Amino acid sequence: MTSINIGLEGVVVGETRVSHVNGEQGELSYRGVDIATLTDWPFAKVAWWVLFGESDDSDTRWQQLEPWLVTQGQLNPAELAILQQLPRDLHPMLMLQSMVPALSLEPQAATTVQNIELPSDNPQAVAGLIIAAKIPSLIANWHQLRTQGSVISYPHGQSLHGNFLQMFSGEAPSADQIRLLEVTQILQLEHGFNAGTFAGRVVSSTQSPVQSVIAASIGALYGSLHGGADQAALEMAHSIGSVDNVEAYVQDCLQSKTKIMGMGHREYRTVDPRAKVLKPLAQQQCKSGEAKQLVDVLCEVEAVCQQEFAKKDKEIWANVEFYKGAVFYSLGVPSDFFTALFAMARVYGYVAHFLEFQQAPRLIRPKAEYVGA
Repeated sequence: MTSINIGLEGVVVGETRVSHVNGEQGELSYRGVDIATLTDWPFAKVAWWVLFGESDDSDTRWQQLEPWLVTQGQLNPAELAILQQLPRDLHPMLMLQSMVPALSLEPQAATTVQNIELPSDNPQAVAGLIIAAKIPSLIANWHQLRTQGSVISYPHGQSLHGNFLQMFSGEAPSADQIRLLEVTQILQLEHGFNAGTFAGRVVSSTQSPVQSVIAASIGALYGSLHGGADQAALEMAHSIGSVDNVEAYVQDCLQSKTKIMGMGHREYRTVDPRAKVLKPLAQQQCKSGEAKQLVDVLCEVEAVCQQEFAKKDKEIWANVEFYKGAVFYSLGVPSDFFTALFAMARVYGYVAHFLEFQQAPRLIRPKAEYVGA
């Protein structure tokens, strides 16, 4: 019988210039630029770099991206009408997967900013960016529909993430809150051939349009073993309640072989480089009240896990999902919306891989080993 690797670990299935995940060294770069450097850039510059690989000091075209996205982010009446018909108990990720294929992909007239000129000649590049622009509005309006029973007016501010936070909470955010969200989104904007990106590549290989690719990727991201780990990790911290309960919780999980969500990563053999940035951000942001208690519990879970694994001469580290939920929680985002905010960032990676794959497409059609009668 042929040797089978169901999870495709270590199997090379394609080439990419979009990002490099060096799991052995604990390094992550987008098009050759280290993630620690990228978190000092404006979000729009990082997104442009991931999408097109062009944003050096002499190239200022990335500066048109954010104002253009802001002009494209407002949902039209037909889109809002569809959104209002969805069951209110639908998880935000299922809402996104339902709504993305229904979005209008016609650019709205940019009256106050210059129409965007993209380096890509793929006609679906603009469509992908329109979807990226509308996802924040979908998430914010879905939150408002579930909590207030109505949609919210589009603010038309100058900041993509500032607009989102204002729509989501109904209050104008501070500059620090906007930048905190931007840095978090930069950290999770792209990550190689992860499950969501690879799902999108499979769909893209069939010549499906970009909205189908993004919807499929969002469906994969929803899973608790992928993007859903952020929600699961914070809900775990809530259920533990206190640092005094951590030791017993970890021991119980280890004895029952229950996965501790957010601990460890398929790719990294050392600390996740994104967690290096996000953990201190969470500790800095969550200094009091329940937010601090949650971060303290998460830190203790990581410490106890490391102690137990060290007894077996093994290492384990928290990944980016582990502390991300605490940051989102401090921004007033409920846990069931965490993964939707992940999708709000990762969509730029999905579009980048879609554009790259379409340069030399080929139908992905693996072979199965038949074991029936």
